[in-house]
Amino acid sequence: MSELAETIAGLMERARTDLAELVAIPSVADPRQYPPEECHRAAQWVADAFIGAGLHDVHLAETPDGSHAVIGHRPPPPGAPTVLLYCHYDVQPPLDDDAWTTPPFTLTERDGRWYGRGTADCKGNIVMHLTALRALGDDLPVGVKFVAEGSEEQGTGGLEQYVVQHPEQFLADALLVCDTGNAEVGTGTATTTLRGLADVVVTVDTLAGEVHSGMFGGPAPDALAALIQMLASLRDPRTGATRIDGIDCEGSWPGVGYDEEQFRTDAGVLDGVRLTGTGTVADRLWARPAVTVLGIDCPPVVGSTAAVPPTARARVSLRVPPGTDAAAAREALTRHLAGAAPWGARVTVETGGTGSPFRAATDGPAYAALGRAVNEVYGKPMAFLGQGGSIPLCNVLAGTYPRAEIVLMGVEEPRCLIHAPNESVDPTEIEHMAHVEALFLREYAASHRR
Repeated sequence: MSELAETIAGLMERARTDLAELVAIPSVADPRQYPPEECHRAAQWVADAFIGAGLHDVHLAETPDGSHAVIGHRPPPPGAPTVLLYCHYDVQPPLDDDAWTTPPFTLTERDGRWYGRGTADCKGNIVMHLTALRALGDDLPVGVKFVAEGSEEQGTGGLEQYVVQHPEQFLADALLVCDTGNAEVGTGTATTTLRGLADVVVTVDTLAGEVHSGMFGGPAPDALAALIQMLASLRDPRTGATRIDGIDCEGSWPGVGYDEEQFRTDAGVLDGVRLTGTGTVADRLWARPAVTVLGIDCPPVVGSTAAVPPTARARVSLRVPPGTDAAAAREALTRHLAGAAPWGARVTVETGGTGSPFRAATDGPAYAALGRAVNEVYGKPMAFLGQGGSIPLCNVLAGTYPRAEIVLMGVEEPRCLIHAPNESVDPTEIEHMAHVEALFLREYAASHRR
């Protein structure tokens, strides 16, 4: 073990305590579900922790959506580069508490993993940053700028707007966006692409009001049946692949693959249920659009009456790969839904926000330094993968700092089940990725001295 590795191993008990304290704060940035004070409490915890880790002028900055970003810095030694460290302290709501084996806001160890909401996404990455900075101590070879976002999971764009308004606060040579993770436990990985996002809410109206299904059913057009038919048109009837008029749905992924059986396990696909789509799993995840019906408003089974539904509504999400314009994809989705409406049903489409896809350039000194660090810690070359999720901030950073290298990395991996009940993190990934980050900062500084 190197001296740095031993130091980080010795910090892991403190890392567990840190994560337990953070997980105990239900920092869901939605005042309809949790008091805003909880997010403020988490922000202050993060600020205090990074002051203790040696950063300067750490403070809470209110962003345009009302959330608070935690911002701090440490100036570089003469001639050294500056690295931005990003994370977010807000979390997804726990969803169904009954689906959790252990309380969602209590860190619980089970089978070698640490369970709790935010253990991986993204409080585990906060602890990774802390552990790396503590391991280096006063021997920090680069300048550091730090930001912890407070509303990432809500997608309200507070930090994105703040960056545009205050670009000088985040200017750096390399930007470590730590909100992704590894292909699997034990494989150091950089995420090089992100799918973009386009959301719409489609409403179908067919009748002035409910009518008795016995007296009018048959000729009376059923709004829910019309909506079902429209939603079904978004997929190939045989393979289930996304098919939307005006969008290329046949991309291919050139990087590391994703084993189909491993995907079935990671996603919890039931025995006998086939995967949807064609091509490799990686093609479907990272190089092609994917449509998902997130929710439907219609009469529930319990309490429903013998009436023909006059209206129905659905929220439809479309993930778009690099090379596809998110706004254009949203327009294509809108046109497709309107064109698929049967029986002359009236269709209204409310367009939600969009997030552009992202592709990183990987041929610069930061990626080279990261590759050396990953190889030393994990004993094998760094892997590259895509990410099905969206991080709109990456495009804002790329547009604001075109000369900076953007690296997506972190402690997450498929078994973490981020956003789902029973989210967890493998503590060895916190340890190893903190080691990778600390080594990267040394390697990156050295590359600027050569």
